[in-house]
Amino acid sequence: MSLRIVFMGTPEFSVPTLTAIIGQGHEVVACYSQPPRPAGRGMEEKKSPVHEAATKFGIPVFTPTSLKGKAEQQVFASLKADVAIVVAYGLLLPQAILDAPTHGCFNGHASALPRWRGAAPIQRAIMAGDTSTAAMVMKMDIGLDTGPIAMAEKIVISENMTAGELHDELSMTGADLMTRALGAIERDLLNLTDQSEDGVTYAKKIEKAEAHIDFSKPAEEVHNHIRGLSPFPGAWCELEITQNEKPKMVRVKIIASQLVEGSGEHGTTLDDGLTIACGSGVSGVGAIRPIRLQRAGKGKQNLEEFLRGSKVDKGAKLA
Repeated sequence: MSLRIVFMGTPEFSVPTLTAIIGQGHEVVACYSQPPRPAGRGMEEKKSPVHEAATKFGIPVFTPTSLKGKAEQQVFASLKADVAIVVAYGLLLPQAILDAPTHGCFNGHASALPRWRGAAPIQRAIMAGDTSTAAMVMKMDIGLDTGPIAMAEKIVISENMTAGELHDELSMTGADLMTRALGAIERDLLNLTDQSEDGVTYAKKIEKAEAHIDFSKPAEEVHNHIRGLSPFPGAWCELEITQNEKPKMVRVKIIASQLVEGSGEHGTTLDDGLTIACGSGVSGVGAIRPIRLQRAGKGKQNLEEFLRGSKVDKGAKLA
């Protein structure tokens, strides 16, 4: 028996779950997504990745700016869904929406709840130096990611894993987990476990100002900051390069880095290979080395390519 499903999601992260649900033979009667928004140089309105995918599958798409109004809630209820699946949708669901599907609304979340409830769990986990996270399916309630857990699968965060890499792994794992949860709902075998009241943390939205790198922090924190913001929005700094035998500060994003041994005044280069001194940390590893960078207005480059086009001397400053 297939389920009658309303899917609610917006970014690329959500698309594998939508595809997996359709592939399992369930009837997706409608998709909800954020409205098209201006994007690109021409600022033409662009549909979300979920909107695009749903259109290709011939699924009707709704793009309300809010679900608080009675009219929108009546439209949702008229779909007569067995269950609603929510993955990175971007709108809060009022109680009337949560109560409309027969089995309720289930959310695919990218953290080991109750750690990192909220908007940016992938980035915050890496920036905090977490060594593991999880893909989770929870039944939604009126709180912010507070509902009971239906299924979970742990994912290891390696030392150099970026937010982009973790994003992709969680997206695929979450899609598989959600199809398993739907199978359990079909058979009336889904068990729910209340979240612990201990260990609650919140993953607030990444603010633009956070992208600036502070090299006075320990090297481990700088490294985590860089990989937690890679590839977007990208951690950045001002780097002193030598151009026409004169120093010049240029803005650079560090897309990927590695921890290396070294010590010196934080925010200075320790050699002409762009080893950067950071503050002292517990491990004694006091420096990082960028391995992928991007100058403002240019494409991404590996370290060797970057240094061929931008001369960086030992003792160069970063700010």
